[in-house]
Amino acid sequence: MKLDDTSRRRIRSWLHAVVLVLSLALILFISYDTFTHRPFLNNHVYMTFQFWVCVVFILDFFIQLYIAENRWKFFRRYLLFLLISIPYLNIITHTGMVLTNQQLYLVRFIPLVRAAAALAIVISFVSKNKITGMFATYISIMVLVVYFASLIFLQREQGVNPDITGYWTSLWWCCLETTTIGAPINPVTPTGKILAFVLSGMGMIMFPLFTVYLTELVRKYMKAKAKPSSSTQS
Repeated sequence: MKLDDTSRRRIRSWLHAVVLVLSLALILFISYDTFTHRPFLNNHVYMTFQFWVCVVFILDFFIQLYIAENRWKFFRRYLLFLLISIPYLNIITHTGMVLTNQQLYLVRFIPLVRAAAALAIVISFVSKNKITGMFATYISIMVLVVYFASLIFLQREQGVNPDITGYWTSLWWCCLETTTIGAPINPVTPTGKILAFVLSGMGMIMFPLFTVYLTELVRKYMKAKAKPSSSTQS
């Protein structure tokens, strides 16, 4: 079955909407369990929900592969989306693999990478301006990464790091690390130290984009302002 561009765009819009809603639900689920210190492996509702969310993510990949104009190009470009949609946590539980609590908690966040990608795709998909869409995509990714990092940092550092007294302290640390200002809190766990490196690196990459975006806005403003003057002179 050959689809025209309008049909492809309509199908992609529906798929993006479904994936985005499920992604947000998954984020809320993980946030609630983190704040209430619930053991997620023993939470049958969460494990079942995550499994079916991953199934939908996988179906989304293959449906988009089927309707793609160039399937091989789509497969190569979005293969990572398929790999991070696999319900690894359910597989680990059913196969009886032995991992530490720290490793299991990090595995739990793998589907959220797909959630962040879904949000970025939706934002770029609905944006009419390429520069604005790219900027909004980077901002959304940065916000999600900081939020996920704050949950992970809270879960790993609270109880072993006396400086982490609650979630807001964790979020404050992540924000300062992302801006590369640095916080007067030193992570004590290996996960916390890795997050410090990742957030600082992301901040160094992301924040120059603000300069590029503002420069583009100023250029467009000056160009638009110069047009009436040119018309008046002629």
